[in-house]
Amino acid sequence: MINYIVGDATNPKVIGNKIIVHICNDIGGWGKGFVMAISKRWKEPEKKYREWFKSQDNFLLGQIQFVKVEDDIWIANLIGQHKINKDENGNAPIRYDAIKKGLEKVAQFATENNTSVHMPRIGCGLAGGTWDRIEPLIQESLLNNEIETYVYDFN
Repeated sequence: MINYIVGDATNPKVIGNKIIVHICNDIGGWGKGFVMAISKRWKEPEKKYREWFKSQDNFLLGQIQFVKVEDDIWIANLIGQHKINKDENGNAPIRYDAIKKGLEKVAQFATENNTSVHMPRIGCGLAGGTWDRIEPLIQESLLNNEIETYVYDFN
């Protein structure tokens, strides 16, 4: 079961190793939405994301970059959004298949590093996704692997 919390996803209050997951776009843009809260707290995730984009080394939908920001916290930059605006057919930037693929990688990392997973309602802001499509992806990838998962609604 997902643990829903009212609070700040960048400041998880549980003991132990933690991964904070968020959605990134595939065009190297960082400057709106939840990334601003991350950048306010840590500079490294944005720096690493921009370096990754410049290198183009496996910078693709569904890929993920883990950035250690504290002894027990990693930020997961998950590329789950194609560009930043709706396309010519009116489709939102979200790519559910990419988010599923990225969350599977989060699950593997979480298992290997004995971490809990924390996130806002990923994909439901600027990416234009809906929670009723995201929640099952979390169930399949994280909860079915018995990974303690927290979703934050900012107060």
